[in-house]
Amino acid sequence: MIGWLKRNSVSVLAILLILILMAIPTGYEDAAIYKGTDRVKAKVLSTDESTVKSSGLIQSGEQYCQLEILGGKFKGQEATGVNMLSGSLESDKIFQEGDVAQVVISYKDNEILSVMMSDHYRIDKELLLAGMFVVLLILFAGRTGLRAVYSFVITVLAIWKIMVPAYLRGVNPIWCGILITAFLTVLIIFLVYGWSRKTIAASSGALLGVLVTCIIGCIFTDAFKIHGAVMAYSESLLYAGYQDLDLTRIFMSGIFIGASGAMMDLSVDITSAVNEVIEKKPEIGWREAARSGMNVGRAAMGTMTTTLLLAYSGGYIALLMTFMAQGTPLDNIFNYKYVSAEILDTVVGSFGLVTVAPFTALTSGILLTGHKKKVKQGETV
Repeated sequence: MIGWLKRNSVSVLAILLILILMAIPTGYEDAAIYKGTDRVKAKVLSTDESTVKSSGLIQSGEQYCQLEILGGKFKGQEATGVNMLSGSLESDKIFQEGDVAQVVISYKDNEILSVMMSDHYRIDKELLLAGMFVVLLILFAGRTGLRAVYSFVITVLAIWKIMVPAYLRGVNPIWCGILITAFLTVLIIFLVYGWSRKTIAASSGALLGVLVTCIIGCIFTDAFKIHGAVMAYSESLLYAGYQDLDLTRIFMSGIFIGASGAMMDLSVDITSAVNEVIEKKPEIGWREAARSGMNVGRAAMGTMTTTLLLAYSGGYIALLMTFMAQGTPLDNIFNYKYVSAEILDTVVGSFGLVTVAPFTALTSGILLTGHKKKVKQGETV
């Protein structure tokens, strides 16, 4: 039993942490606007668009759907659901016969008062997609793939259970974001390497990049005079009763949080490369090992910077198309606050990557060559 725990200590620790995070209350469980309602899925039996007004692509009015309720206390019953159309292609949805929808049932005792159509039901397909990915990852990467699944789940839970509630309570977003990002960075790299000097080498490089990104991001967000309301749905948050939130600091924290994944990736790549060099050539000195790591870092930095650009700009393709269709001059485009925010994200994140490469190469060379004799003898690093 003890031997099994030693071999699987990393996985056991990850599972315990997942269970702890799942048990932590956010403090907002009772803040739902759906009190006195039942949120279930329902099958659309028929639709009625007689009151829907169409004007080109825009539709407004109400679509009525005859439903068979598939869950909750009214399972098996039929009811009429109302789909409110506001004329927004972004938020509106149209249901067809045979669709499965997420609905909100308002009721009193055992009587249905109203049924509002929320959206198409997608959770089953999301679970299917996630399951396929997990299976593929484990089949391809084995135990490392399983640890990657652990790190993904822990990251989601840490953001949802700790960071988001802390932000809503008005905790300083910069310090909170730094602490959570540092915790996740060390933990995720630990899940990759386990109890190893490689964990220290990769983590130190990634954390330095996060710190540099944080400092430069804060400075230039103020210099660019970008307000945090540039973030999607931020105004809705203010109107929901959180007017005291510092959206700009939340935006600043989003810069280094968003870039931290690429920095972890680069630090692990460099550390693994240096470790491979040392394993193949145990007599190598730390300077030569660090130089090899720098060569890997130089090659990776070019693609990583482009990765950040594509990741940040992918959601703004429609905006860029609008600029081009309207013949907007380039100087106006680059000066627009949404574009400036994306430039800030990309360039500041790239600063962090440039910092990660040499520092990780240096720490990997020093820490890993210190164990070259043990590596040569086949002992665990």
